[in-house]
Amino acid sequence: MPIILKNDILLLEYGDDMANKKMSKSSKRRLTVITPIVILAIGYCAFTLITTAISIYKLNVEEAELKEELNNLKGDSKDLKNEINRLQDKDYVARYARENYLYTRDGEYVIKALDEDEKKKENKFEIKDEYIMGGCILLGTLVLFYIILKVKKSKKKKKLKKKRKK
Repeated sequence: MPIILKNDILLLEYGDDMANKKMSKSSKRRLTVITPIVILAIGYCAFTLITTAISIYKLNVEEAELKEELNNLKGDSKDLKNEINRLQDKDYVARYARENYLYTRDGEYVIKALDEDEKKKENKFEIKDEYIMGGCILLGTLVLFYIILKVKKSKKKKKLKKKRKK
């Protein structure tokens, strides 16, 4: 099989029988059966790969959050041990009760104000993964519908052009 270079394109030259040979019915049937099966298998593999990647990503995020929580709990443990030592002092216990449980001495008044941290906690907005996935799916379907409509319009235009030529 000789190789021919035409217009900077590499062509393989076959004998006349290969160029003129038509595809048999059995090979056409085989292609029509095998092609959808191959496409479905590739689609299934891609779907499995994507879902596995997403679950691995979620597990990595969860692992990082749990490690951070563990470090926070270790720090809290140290703070609680220090707090146990301080609670042995009677003056500290009296001040702690006044600050945290609103106990007062004679002639004292309690005025409570919200901290900035408490205000931020009230206005916290959280984005969930389900919303992101739903948005991606919705966007994908809209893009598919747009493509389908464009294809239908282009087919109609081609038919109109053919009719006008006749």
